[in-house]
Amino acid sequence: MKRLVVLSGAGMSAESGVSTFRDSNGLWENHRIEEVASPIAWQNNPQMVLEFYNQRRKQLFEVEPNAGHKALLRLEKKFDVQIITQNVDDLHERAGSSNVLHLHGEMKKVRSTLDPGLVYTLDHWELKWGDKCEKGSQLRPHIVWFGEGVPLIGTAVEIISEADIVLVIGTSMVVYPAAGLIGYAPESSPKYYIDPKAFPVSGITNLTIVKEKAGKGVPRLVNQLLEEA
Repeated sequence: MKRLVVLSGAGMSAESGVSTFRDSNGLWENHRIEEVASPIAWQNNPQMVLEFYNQRRKQLFEVEPNAGHKALLRLEKKFDVQIITQNVDDLHERAGSSNVLHLHGEMKKVRSTLDPGLVYTLDHWELKWGDKCEKGSQLRPHIVWFGEGVPLIGTAVEIISEADIVLVIGTSMVVYPAAGLIGYAPESSPKYYIDPKAFPVSGITNLTIVKEKAGKGVPRLVNQLLEEA
């Protein structure tokens, strides 16, 4: 069974109603996203950081997977599908996808500020100042902030280096290190870049550009791949 690797970004979830700050001037209530999503922000104003993520988390309980998410599940009938996503929502999982790697963390999870290995899944949207882990330290969003390392990037490189087919969906291809992952895919592997603003990527061979939104372009491509398989 061929390995099909999906690299998904904000455009994958935009049609579900998930906010994409990079397309809205990178602002949240007049704050640049870096000002509410960084270690310095947490140090200077943790309550503001918690409120930012509480609002985003609340939204996740109000949205549903779109046609693009659902179409990817059908690929599992004929391919070994691995999804590597920059998104922190759980829409891939809720659509039924089996193997999802979250490069930048997960919105519905929180972790200890004392022991990063203590990670908890929330069944509600609000994380408050004073909510603590079992060791007594404040809980923080389980998110990779601006200025922090991406712990799972090595795993992602290993996955895509063995890809027989690559789908890049809904990403601007400008946020590193995630944007560099496609460069690790085998040169001979077919690659498809689905996004209204998709563009040829320098040095990447066998790349097909699909200038459509995920909700339309992904189901169409999935049908094509299943027919060819």
